[in-house]
Amino acid sequence: MLYRYTLDTPAEDFCPITAQVQGAVAESGVQDGICLVYCPHTTAGITINENADPDVVTDLLLAYRKAFPDRPEFRHAEGNSSAHARASVVGSSAMIPVKNGRLVLGTWQGVYFCEFDGPRRRTFLVTVMEAHEKGANV
Repeated sequence: MLYRYTLDTPAEDFCPITAQVQGAVAESGVQDGICLVYCPHTTAGITINENADPDVVTDLLLAYRKAFPDRPEFRHAEGNSSAHARASVVGSSAMIPVKNGRLVLGTWQGVYFCEFDGPRRRTFLVTVMEAHEKGANV
């Protein structure tokens, strides 16, 4: 089952989306399976990281700015090459197991939409699939 969500993002941030993703799992009715969260944008991404201390997001954004600064020698005409680099490192998707109708995340983990080139109206997709064990009667 495929679910589409939109969000309005700030200039740069990790936007928490765990609740929406868990909502898709609940709506799907899948009890045991896999959940795929996907970002169809080239200057944004999806990650799983700590959701208890907001300073973690602040520190990660600082690290990405330091590792991938804007550089005058970048050739991309839009001027957002550093956002493309950050998105490439973060990645465009995350796969999460589903057990008993719930995302299997660690105690401190949350799912984030990572914006590196906002503000924008963005989309992310959630696919929830039932697990079928080999040899099981279907």
